[in-house]
Amino acid sequence: MSARCQLTGAEPRFGKTVSHSHRRSSRRFDPNVQRKRYWLPSEGRHVRLALSTKGIRTVDAIGIEAAVARIRARGGKV
Repeated sequence: MSARCQLTGAEPRFGKTVSHSHRRSSRRFDPNVQRKRYWLPSEGRHVRLALSTKGIRTVDAIGIEAAVARIRARGGKV
């Protein structure tokens, strides 16, 4: 599973790990992506989404119907 949120579009960022001696090495900051299943009443089925924790809170705030509409508007498949 790629570390990408279907709703917010959050994806890995890249940076450096800095040791105590200040030597730097490359690292990757992955978003906290969870697979979550929601009931979609308009279609009478469950949908499984890969969402970051911010995306899960967004679904809680705006509702699953509006969230699926946003995902589809971005060109995502649900």
